[in-house]
Order: sequence, then C-alpha cells, then structure tokens
Amino acid sequence: MKSVDLLVIGLGPGGGSAAGQAAAGGLDVLAVDRRQVIGEPVQCAEFIPNPMGAYARTHPVRLQSITGMQSILPSGAAHASDFPGLMIDRAEFDRAIARAAEDHGAELWTASRLTALQPAERVATIRRNGQEQTVRYRALVAADGPHSTVATWLGLAPLPTVITRQYTVPLRQPLDDTIIWLSDDYPGGYAWLFPRGDVANLGLGLDPRLQPDLKGPLERLHRQLVEQGQIGPEVLRRTGGAIPVGGPRERLHQGVILFVGDAAGLTHPITGAGIASAVVSGEHAGNAAVAFLNGDAGALAEYEEDMRDQFGPALARAVERRRDLQPIWHTPAARQDATQRRGWIAFNEYFEAATVRAPGPSQPIIASAPRRSLT
Repeated sequence: MKSVDLLVIGLGPGGGSAAGQAAAGGLDVLAVDRRQVIGEPVQCAEFIPNPMGAYARTHPVRLQSITGMQSILPSGAAHASDFPGLMIDRAEFDRAIARAAEDHGAELWTASRLTALQPAERVATIRRNGQEQTVRYRALVAADGPHSTVATWLGLAPLPTVITRQYTVPLRQPLDDTIIWLSDDYPGGYAWLFPRGDVANLGLGLDPRLQPDLKGPLERLHRQLVEQGQIGPEVLRRTGGAIPVGGPRERLHQGVILFVGDAAGLTHPITGAGIASAVVSGEHAGNAAVAFLNGDAGALAEYEEDMRDQFGPALARAVERRRDLQPIWHTPAARQDATQRRGWIAFNEYFEAATVRAPGPSQPIIASAPRRSLT
C-alpha cells in the first residue's frame, strides 16, 4: 500500500494547482489523471480573463489577446462590450501547471483511474498499467470534473449540466473580439466564436432536455459563417463535453475531501467559464491541505467559506437567471431581444432582473430589482 499526505484526483487546472501548492508546502503529493496525456482532449473554448495572464505568459500557452465581445441578439442586433482576456492553448496550459507541480515534488500518474474509494479508511484504489494500486491518503482533492467519480463514491447527487459541441475552424480574417449568439436555437446556453490566431473555436452549449441535437444547430451556424466569409469550411478538430450549471455543491468538503473547480460546481452557470475558478480553488485547496495536515483543524472549513465568499454571489445570480429563463425557452418570449438581454452578462439587465416569466394576457415578463451596473 502506497501512503501519501495528499491524493489529487484529476490533473486539470484545479488538480494541478492543488498538487503544486501542496507540494510546495512540503506535503507528499500524488496526483492521478485518467488521460494518457494531460490536457487532451481539449473540451474548452480556451479563453481566460486577464487576471489569469500570469499563468499564460509565453508561447505555446498564450495565443492571442481578446479585447471585446460582440453579443448577437435574436433580432440580429449586435451589442459591443469590453471583454479583455487571452486565448490559450488549453492543453499546454494544463501541462504547464502540472509540470510546475512536478517541479515542486508532486508525483504525477497519467492513464490512471480511481476505481474505488473508502473514505472512512482514507483509502483509494487506482487502476494503473492494468493493475490495482491501493493508496492511503491523509487528505484528498477531488478535481475530476462535473461527473466526479469521487462524488459518486461518496453517494453525492450528480451536478446539473449542459452539453457542448465545438469545432476548430480556419479564420478568414483577424479577429480581436469573441462573438456570442443568444437565441432560442440554443436553449439553456448560447453559441460562440473564439479566435485563436488563424483559427477559431466555434461551438455551442445547451440544455439537452430542451434540445437534444447539438450537431444540427452548430452545422447551420458553421454554414452561415462560411457563407459570410468569416471562417473556412474545414473542421480541423471536434470536441465537446459537459459543463456544470447548478452552482456550488451543497458541501465543498466532506471529511478530509475537498472539491475544486468543475467537481465543486464553481463553473459559471451562464457563461460556462471555469478555468479561473478551477485554478483559484485548486490553489486554496492545496494551501488548506497543508494547513490542515500541519495541525489547523479548521482549515478545510475555512476553504469552503473562502470559496463561497469569493464565488458565491456571482454563481447565485447566474443560477437565478437560469431558473428564471427555464420556462421561457421555446416560447415567443425567448425570441425577444429583451428576454435574452436579461439572461446574458454583457447587459445591465442581467444584474437587474429579479424574475422572468412567460408572459400571459396581463402578466409582465420581468419584475425589476434596483439597478446595478455591469462589473
């Protein structure tokens, strides 16, 4: 039986960050990932906000800067807003964080899968190279995505998710903005074009309960943009995945187990953005594990409190917007610009809306709250 201070399940940006901070703090860390190659396949639009720029200083991680966002409403009207950030090579981003963890002394296992968990005994079984390896841990970080295997072994409810489909396509002309399409064609989500130099990520996300087919809407958008001369017809890469949209788990730690990133439900339920929250929560979880294993009994509870303080208000607002919009999809209201403005972060209305309802004969669409500016 192998014994470690901290076992990390998953080597995305959350798990890699947790492993790095814990190893730098002197813990004996083992981090495992089911993928053969860390970061692949990429299941992400590959955008990070500017504050994450310290993690993407150089090529091949950093690809280009983004200055703004064009939000296209059902009428075709376009709304321009500031949206500074960076496009990255997500696979290289994840690998850079994992290499830093390894440099700090963390042991990394790839092509390794959690097959059993005994939380009371603090024992995990990892399948590696065709054999079962038993690992005893003092603390564990679950960074294994929206369909967390750790959560399943703990008997926790699955997180609500939307599904995504994305093509990487040639970009016919330079582009410094992202483009977002808000439409009833993408219920519970939206479509996007994120430029990456001479190529772009074209994709969409939606609620499969409302629209089970992703390929048809994405193919139509692809053809439309080809006809407009924005992108080429070739599809260079296809990918997709699930994004949690229900907000944080009821508990971000269970005993000595901490959840981070997508596994914790810290992904933004409206935009799907999750890289920054994964890195931040991973770093905090790694530091919390160091403090806890060095005698600070309250460190794990403090981790949860810190994450809820940092991300809770924005996530709660986004969950409310999703809940308000849920009965609107596939009704005439969903084809109105005003409805879509209330459901998207680029508009002041997003920060004002209290309740959105399907309009009846004398029923308002919205009940307004005090006005807030977009921040």
